[in-house]
Amino acid sequence: MDQLSPARPKAEEATPPKRAPKADPLPDPALPAETAPKASWRARLLMFGLPALLIAGGAGWWLTSGGSVSTDNAYVQMDKVSVAAEVGGRITEVAVRDGQQVAKGQLLFRIDGEPYALSVAQATAAIDAARVEVGNLAASANTSSIDIAAAREDVKFAQVTFDRQAALMEKGFTTKAAYDASRHALSQARESVRQAEAAAAEARTKLAAGPSSGINPQVEAARVQRSQAQVNLDRTTVRAPGAGRIAQSDRLQVGQMMVAGLPAVTLVDTAHPWVEANFKETDLANMRVGQRAEISFDAYPGLTVRGHVLTIGAGTGSEFSVLPAQNATGNWVKVTQRVPVRIAFDEKPSRDMIAGLSADVRVFTK
Repeated sequence: MDQLSPARPKAEEATPPKRAPKADPLPDPALPAETAPKASWRARLLMFGLPALLIAGGAGWWLTSGGSVSTDNAYVQMDKVSVAAEVGGRITEVAVRDGQQVAKGQLLFRIDGEPYALSVAQATAAIDAARVEVGNLAASANTSSIDIAAAREDVKFAQVTFDRQAALMEKGFTTKAAYDASRHALSQARESVRQAEAAAAEARTKLAAGPSSGINPQVEAARVQRSQAQVNLDRTTVRAPGAGRIAQSDRLQVGQMMVAGLPAVTLVDTAHPWVEANFKETDLANMRVGQRAEISFDAYPGLTVRGHVLTIGAGTGSEFSVLPAQNATGNWVKVTQRVPVRIAFDEKPSRDMIAGLSADVRVFTK
């Protein structure tokens, strides 16, 4: 055992000693010196710059918003004319279609004019009949003049006979019957003169011309009747009262009976659009006619058109509604009213305007 003990230290000397674990490398002392200023600069920028930017933006918004008012309750409006036939009848021709652009005086549709042409012919015949009647009255007036002359001659003869019978009656050479007969004949002759003069006066009255037209009233009445018939015939051709675009033309069908006064087609004046903006009553304090405005459209993103305030409504929208609000009740709740403001275009839009398009309007009140 003692002999083996010296060999143990050798085994221990042969085993290499264990290495101590490596410590983590220390950070470079130069790095904090470079990154510290950068972190401090960013923190200061966020701390002071962002609030300053928000304050500046809020101040700018406050300043600019105080000089204008806006609303998105606005719509493009155009004048619309409901075209109706002035006479009734069957439609024989339709010359337009929905969406078509028409010029003033262009044919829209036509109604059967045959019944009205017959009325014109009948009125023309009435004029001829009135002229014939005037000729008969003229002949009757001439005859009355002749009758008056003959009646006066009869009066002269009856007067002579009566005077002779009166002289004989005084001398007793005639009878009472003969005397009375001569007196009666004289009275009859005088009455005939009066009747002839009255007939002549009546004929002259019927032949007299009207004080305003200078034409015989019967002939003038017949002419007016023919003119009315001709107007009705002309009204069977319906033309556009102005330039615009056709809408709601589906009611026009060949063969359909048209009732006088019933709207048949709508004509939209696309050349003169405007915008009706319904502003809150609280936005009208500084609004005046003539102030400039900017108009944008939901249908055309990016399109902005310059305009100006043309008129400010004379009443709120509820005042002109079919059933105005009745606020004399116990449960009344105050509601902010809206007033229609008409905005006119100062320039022609680059896109076609359509009636009813939604728009956003901003009016600059300063």
